[in-house]
Amino acid sequence: MSTTVTKPAPATSAGMPPRRRTRVLALPEARWALAALVLFLGALPLNLLGASVWSWGPLFAAAYVSGGWEPGWAGLKALRERTLDVDLLMVVAAIGAAAIGQVLDGALLIVIFATSGALEALATARTADSVRGLLDLAPATATRISDGEDEETVAADRLTVGDTILVRPGERVGADGRVLDGASEVDQATITGEPLPVAKRYGDEVFAGTLNGTGALRVKVERDPSDSVIARIVKMVEEASETKAPTQLFIEKVEQRYSLGMVAATIALFALPLALGAALQPTLLRAMTFMIVASPCAVVLATMPPLLSAIANAGRHGVLVKSAVVMEQLGQIDAVALDKTGTLTEGAPRVTEVRPLPGSDLDGDTVLRLAAAAEHPSEHPLARAVVDATRTRGLDIPVAIGFTSTPGTGVTATVEGRTVSVGSPARLLDTAENKPAAVAAAELESEGRTAVLVFVDGIPAGVLGIADTLRPEAAATVTALTALTGSSPILVTGDNPRAAARLAADVGITDVRAGLLPQDKVSAVRELHDAGRKVLVVGDGVNDAPALATAHTGIAMGRAGSDLALETADAVVVRDELGTIPTVVGLSRAARRLVVQNLVIAAAFITGLVVWDLAGHLPLPLGVAGHEGSTVVVGLNGLRLLADRAWQRA
Repeated sequence: MSTTVTKPAPATSAGMPPRRRTRVLALPEARWALAALVLFLGALPLNLLGASVWSWGPLFAAAYVSGGWEPGWAGLKALRERTLDVDLLMVVAAIGAAAIGQVLDGALLIVIFATSGALEALATARTADSVRGLLDLAPATATRISDGEDEETVAADRLTVGDTILVRPGERVGADGRVLDGASEVDQATITGEPLPVAKRYGDEVFAGTLNGTGALRVKVERDPSDSVIARIVKMVEEASETKAPTQLFIEKVEQRYSLGMVAATIALFALPLALGAALQPTLLRAMTFMIVASPCAVVLATMPPLLSAIANAGRHGVLVKSAVVMEQLGQIDAVALDKTGTLTEGAPRVTEVRPLPGSDLDGDTVLRLAAAAEHPSEHPLARAVVDATRTRGLDIPVAIGFTSTPGTGVTATVEGRTVSVGSPARLLDTAENKPAAVAAAELESEGRTAVLVFVDGIPAGVLGIADTLRPEAAATVTALTALTGSSPILVTGDNPRAAARLAADVGITDVRAGLLPQDKVSAVRELHDAGRKVLVVGDGVNDAPALATAHTGIAMGRAGSDLALETADAVVVRDELGTIPTVVGLSRAARRLVVQNLVIAAAFITGLVVWDLAGHLPLPLGVAGHEGSTVVVGLNGLRLLADRAWQRA
């Protein structure tokens, strides 16, 4: 059924997504259902008071057309493709009732059926509303600056990569990009979840739709508007809404066979008694009642509303689940593997110490600036720490050429005519020949810091000590995941064993696997898989992508996550709040419980009504009310997960 979304309300100044809510009468299904109801109520008293058929007949006929034409037409198109649609069966049953003189009962069926369809359409629209409101955050226009410093107001969707835009105080940023000039504070709570505005200056990244503060910024556009963070959020959620979970696919596969069997049973229930001498009208009425109450409408609706509601709720918590399949799979996980840097930690490490090494004629500042030049093209959080430390000291960063990166090992580039390599001591260092470097690295690692070795022209020139900050919610997240899965998460990291063990002790992890290359992380995941576990991997870097792809389900941290990790993962934590991961797992499990509840409710209604019709006499209006009532109950039960905390009670 199609849905129409109303014109959005303007975004709030606080930077939070506006609550877009589709008006009931904006939906064509609701308008047709209302028309059918009004016509039915107009004809009902005339019919009951014994007025002429010419007074109430046209009103009932109009009610039939208003409430039944759309599902009937859709059913005919499905039939042309050799698919039996239960909607068509409902319309046929209503027409059959009218044909044997039960015009009132048939009209009641049409009205209740149309109302049920309108409620389903409204539920689908409201599910989408909670996430589509993010689109309102992106401004419709932006101020583009040309080479001659001329300002031009253009549609935001016409911006291209490389354009420069001016963001004045109080305006929303028109595109994802990087600050070229100016300083301000930007409220980006809707993207990152940060409660306070973030200071922005030269080189800092800004996101489309975030709210600028008191300063003016010049921003270089780095992403096409269609690929902005907000656009990707909406696209992923819409794609998720179009997918079907394995349970839903199974139900749809069974539905066709069930519907054909139900039609055959209806024909038999009509033809056999008639052949044995039963009266036409009561026989046909019982057969049509059977067809109505045995229809699997509630069963078909049992799966997707809970899963789509869970996806929408997860989106409000800042987690983008890419498909209904993923939402169903998340509830099945019984083991968790967590990355360290950028996942359990903030992903914004700082250089705390620079140690020049004997045998090199370079001082600390020179070692740092050469390392920063080599690391500048890298996406790794440690690389950004080196670059930030160099800028903080006011040092210039030379241009590097010939940049190469080996995940889990380090980077190499040519800087000012020198070959500079930066990376893990365990990968770059031969301790037998470079004892001073090994000792310096070991001392830093024993203090819980990450040691980064800098080679210049093949000679160890210095060791950088880098410390990361543990996320405040890391320990609570580990505890929650342990409670959900029944086992403590494992830590899989390329960092050194000492630093990894120290962090693991702080958050309550006992199984630590450190110094891992990307293929080693994959091996750790496969080991759990071979043991019969369904593994959730949470990571953020390029080196996590293979493990994310191998796992039963992968979740990427969105703010610091590499593009490869974001594309590979099944879900993305957009606001970088680690504590939302147990929430989305809980949502998935709640959705799975609601699916089971819905299937039980639907089966109970169908079984009870069918037995009543076959063993006794089930009045057609009561059968209609029971059948459509079960469909509405199942749909509303699935939508409970739209409420923020409903998953904890489901």
